[in-house]
Amino acid sequence: MAHSSEQRIWCQGVLRFVLPFLCVCLVGYIVGPTLFWNLKDKSRAQASCPCVCDCYSEIDFILPPGLVNSTYSDCGKNDPYENEELEKTIVALLSEEIALQKIVSNDTLERTWVLTMDAKRASSHYQKEAEKCNAGVETCEEGRERAEAVLREELKLTALWEKRARELGWKDSKKVYA
Repeated sequence: MAHSSEQRIWCQGVLRFVLPFLCVCLVGYIVGPTLFWNLKDKSRAQASCPCVCDCYSEIDFILPPGLVNSTYSDCGKNDPYENEELEKTIVALLSEEIALQKIVSNDTLERTWVLTMDAKRASSHYQKEAEKCNAGVETCEEGRERAEAVLREELKLTALWEKRARELGWKDSKKVYA
């Protein structure tokens, strides 16, 4: 069935508008989330700047300790905590860091000491239990040795009595001699 020229022109017109529209939608679908998250991160970074000053919220480089950058000298002047932190010298910062590391190491040492004492207590307990067990095994072994000695004596005595009985004419009814 052939289409009329009017329908063909209408289809070509629709294709001219729909195809570019689909391309724009596809590009937006691919690139849109990336742009959205970048813009959202930038707005969040600008909103999180605590100081009311003309400074950047994100510094892309880190200055070595002791160097002063005059570009950011206004930042944090209104915040007392920031002022206190910025006024500290390198010696004060290092002293604070050493004090914190000392606290952490003392806590770790104390925890290690407690664990060591627990391990010593458990070891002592198991050693006592092992000694009890060894004493019990020795007692059982001595009893078994005594029982074996008594059994050997009984077997010798039984053999002696059986020999005497045979000499006197006794015959074992259970044994069949060939």
